[in-house]
Amino acid sequence: MKHQHIEDLLDGLIEQLAAVEHERWSHWQRYLHSKGVRQPDGSLLLPADLVSRWEKQIDMKYAELEDQERESDREQVRKYLPLIASALADRDDCN
Repeated sequence: MKHQHIEDLLDGLIEQLAAVEHERWSHWQRYLHSKGVRQPDGSLLLPADLVSRWEKQIDMKYAELEDQERESDREQVRKYLPLIASALADRDDCN
């Protein structure tokens, strides 16, 4: 595949992948908000154990995560793959 064709393919995926990313982010925010306690001013108070766990994960490299945590990341990446596979198949059909 020539460099320009790869760039065109990727450019064509940006909006579709951005939509998947927004869904991923929205899913995380719903989860995060469900763990918090709404305060009178509208802010959320998160349990200290979850904050500690998430801060530990933030500071870890992917390879250092427990397999269950890595599988959660893999699950999110799998949501992108059908779009990429479809774009590659469409590209092959055009050649």
